[in-house]
Amino acid sequence: MDVPPEVPKEDGRPKWDNKFQYILSCIGFAVGLGNVWRFPYLCQIHGGGTFLIPYFIALIFEGIPLLHLELALGQCLRKGSINAWHTISPYLGGVGVASLMVSILVSLYYNTILTWVMWYFINSFQEPLPWSICPLNENRTGLNEECYESTAVNYFWYRKTLNITPDVTDSGTLQWWLILCLAACWAIVYLCTIRGIETTGKAIYVTAIFPYLVLTIFLIHGLSLPGATEGLVYLFTPNLNILQNPRVWLDAATQIFFSLSLAFGGLIAFSSYNPSKNDCEKDAVTVAIVNSITSLYASIPVFSVLGFKALTGYWDCLDRNIISVINEYDLPEQSITRQNYTDWITFLNSSKPEKLAGLKLKSCDLQEFLDQSVSGSGLAFIVFTQAIILMPGSQAWAILFFVMLFSLGLSSMFGNIEGVFTPLLEVKVISKSIPKELLSGIICLASFLFALCFTLGSGSYWIDIFDSYAGSLPLLVIAFFEVIGVAYVYKIKRFSKDMKWMTGRKLNLYWQITWKFISPLLLLIVFVAFVTLQIQKKPTYAAWNPKYEHFPVKEQKVYPPWVQAICVLLAALPCIFIPLVALIHLIKRMRRSKDPSLVPPEIFSCQEFNSNFSHPPQK
Repeated sequence: MDVPPEVPKEDGRPKWDNKFQYILSCIGFAVGLGNVWRFPYLCQIHGGGTFLIPYFIALIFEGIPLLHLELALGQCLRKGSINAWHTISPYLGGVGVASLMVSILVSLYYNTILTWVMWYFINSFQEPLPWSICPLNENRTGLNEECYESTAVNYFWYRKTLNITPDVTDSGTLQWWLILCLAACWAIVYLCTIRGIETTGKAIYVTAIFPYLVLTIFLIHGLSLPGATEGLVYLFTPNLNILQNPRVWLDAATQIFFSLSLAFGGLIAFSSYNPSKNDCEKDAVTVAIVNSITSLYASIPVFSVLGFKALTGYWDCLDRNIISVINEYDLPEQSITRQNYTDWITFLNSSKPEKLAGLKLKSCDLQEFLDQSVSGSGLAFIVFTQAIILMPGSQAWAILFFVMLFSLGLSSMFGNIEGVFTPLLEVKVISKSIPKELLSGIICLASFLFALCFTLGSGSYWIDIFDSYAGSLPLLVIAFFEVIGVAYVYKIKRFSKDMKWMTGRKLNLYWQITWKFISPLLLLIVFVAFVTLQIQKKPTYAAWNPKYEHFPVKEQKVYPPWVQAICVLLAALPCIFIPLVALIHLIKRMRRSKDPSLVPPEIFSCQEFNSNFSHPPQK
């Protein structure tokens, strides 16, 4: 009796419940904290709307082609990153190992950022918000000196949350509140990833959709705040002259690259659970467009709130000056207002300039308040929290904001863990008898124990180091070898046939040209530019030091030699596996007296590879 060819043979591999769940997972992995606190900052410092020009050029010629390549590869081979690249060519097995290493390193510090978010979320239930007031000093005779000299927001972040040390070489002590939050975060990640996509697929409905709901709420509220218009005008006003700066193009290329979570191995793992016949081209374009639209969408509420904060700061500055002038000149109250302040100052400056100069009034310029750009943790835990204090119902807005950040980060963590979990399940090093629950538990427990170093007083300095070196340069190297591996080792012609079998149509000219020429060239240029910028200046960091003479301005320090060595190690560690694995395989083949050609003789096609599962043998 013949078995109908459309009945698939079970390969024991988990599958997505539906297409929407898979797309949500890819979007959740791609859309992360960087969309909220990195993209708006880059728009702000690089000419507002002008930044979108290099951003979309990078998206079209770098982001979408690489995203399509990874989704197609995982779907074609139905394997995690290590086995997928080993199947393409054993010499490329190191590309998968490098992706695994980056996913491990990034997961370690990324979940610590969620630890900070959780700590702020817990404290958001207090009335008043703990970062809105300065505590008393030990003698209870006045305000805490460090808080008084900086701000309550800075004090809560640097002292009450991080308990930061003034130098990266001063480790400080473990902070028990961060340890508890870190344990809770890893417990949540474990529960959500306990059986791979079988559990993350359920959690993603909440973690991927909820942030959009909160962003919309912030958007509606943000646009109603005074100063929102000023913030948005500042954000999107184009400055075409800025395009002459090479740094703008470099930042656009790196932002689109990191924003799509390319080269981590998580996207290959996600797509490997798809059926072989699926339109991965459409999936890639959808995920990339949604990711970019999310960045733009998030910029609107963020800068509405920052515009509100800037205008409030501007008004406070004016009010302080107005009080000083009224008191000095014995003028009636309400005689000087924000509206006629400039006229009064002009008049007093012409009639009694010496007396006015003696007041030493602060210069109040709205543009200066809008120019106070900041990204990363500084935007989330300092600037935005300061703005939230000024809003009516600040508790509710703080809770919403930090739940949104946690959801964004958690959905990205799913992809990072999947980039570790799936390859480890498939490699021969791990026994197949080990249950998924145990393997997931071992990954999360080991990560938690290592990440304890980030809860030290110097922990935030080390997170910056990991983010700058482990989570940047290696990804460019991995992506370069990925596109070279498909375009020149596996060959575009063969991959085009695979794409026709999977999607029903051959690769068009756009994909072929970008994979063969444009994408690798862009990656090479970005890599060289990135390394050149790093070499030109000594690696420095901004230290929070209350004893610094210009405090609360941060003290710029140069990393000591042993820390610089660790920086180089973090950047080189994942990359070293690419030539190392290739060299090991070459030596093995030479010992066996076989032809050490780049491509193994047993070349396959995607259709042939999946034939065992798509067309079971006849009975």
